Amino acid sequence: MTRVRTYLDFNATAPLRPEAKAAVIAALEEFGNPSSVHSEGRRARAIVDEARVHVARLVGARPGEVVFTASGTEGAAAVLAMDWDTIILCQTEHSAVLSAARRRADGRTKIIELGVTADGTVDVTDCARVMANAAAFGGRTLIALQMANNETGVIQPIQTVFSMAREHGITTFCDAVQTAGRLKVDIGELSADFLVLSGHKIGAPKGTGALIVRDGTRFIPLITGGGQEKNRRAGTENVAGIAGLGAAARAAGEDFETFAQLAELRDALEAEVRRITPQSIIVGSGAERLANTSLIATPGKRGETLVIGFDLAGIAVSSGAACSSGKVGRSHVLEAMGLEPDAAQSAIRVSLGWSSSRKDVDRFLSVWADTARRDMSAQRVA
Repeated sequence: MTRVRTYLDFNATAPLRPEAKAAVIAALEEFGNPSSVHSEGRRARAIVDEARVHVARLVGARPGEVVFTASGTEGAAAVLAMDWDTIILCQTEHSAVLSAARRRADGRTKIIELGVTADGTVDVTDCARVMANAAAFGGRTLIALQMANNETGVIQPIQTVFSMAREHGITTFCDAVQTAGRLKVDIGELSADFLVLSGHKIGAPKGTGALIVRDGTRFIPLITGGGQEKNRRAGTENVAGIAGLGAAARAAGEDFETFAQLAELRDALEAEVRRITPQSIIVGSGAERLANTSLIATPGKRGETLVIGFDLAGIAVSSGAACSSGKVGRSHVLEAMGLEPDAAQSAIRVSLGWSSSRKDVDRFLSVWADTARRDMSAQRVA
């Protein structure tokens, strides 16, 4: 295995930003409990409060609306565990949201799963019909929609959908894990009542995240006990992790232009992939996508085999959501999009990030070309 590594799996996790690392190290020196009123406690509280400001700014929220969590999954679980009569969501949602919702399908809560187009976007007309019916049915209704898909990078018409939801009195939940720190997100402009983000996607330590609860939105805590986070999430705060999250949020908020420029690298990569292997499919290419994400399907190949081959060549890519690694089976996202099984099982995801360069893309393309040549040679021998 080569010792030179090229990392192209930012949608799974981003490398720790230098700013976040420095903030974590500094915060580890402050051992006080942020709930204590003495000097040590107040210094720890100041670290948490500063981070709260930076996280809030990243998504257009007020600092008091930020609830620190251990992950985006935890934030989603807290919202979906509430006493909803109806939950509406998309079939391509992250597994954390789908699983939490499907657990509620017990007769007490009605679960409605919306289909998507071939490009992976929700059908707005169908969504409007479902929300109107849910509003007529009455009770507490939640609609959960991922702002951008973790596998394909496809961006949903979330502002349109949530504006309609507000007209029907439906509560809105936005999974912004893949978009916070990459696109300019404003929870108010989105008409979102709840929003989750995950620290390790933006270069903060793993095990950090935030749930944004808009002022005035009804919320039932998932974790109870102490009065931390304004009684919305019990447990002594992870001060060092939160410090890292705040520093990463600040750095990401100053880096939107750099992220947008990744589209040039992604487009160059996709154009060359199509030239080398014309049979390859760029999944979701007909829709608006995140600038950094490319999901490539090549019928006749196996995604897992490709990932292993790239890893041996020193390149980290993914065959799907990192949360599902080790599980054999077709991606529920690609199934919902109607991709043929042979193509779906071949898909690999290339996701760029704040440290990616043209050299990284060129290394990927070199290995892709070598793989294609070996395949052609093997076919001639056969």
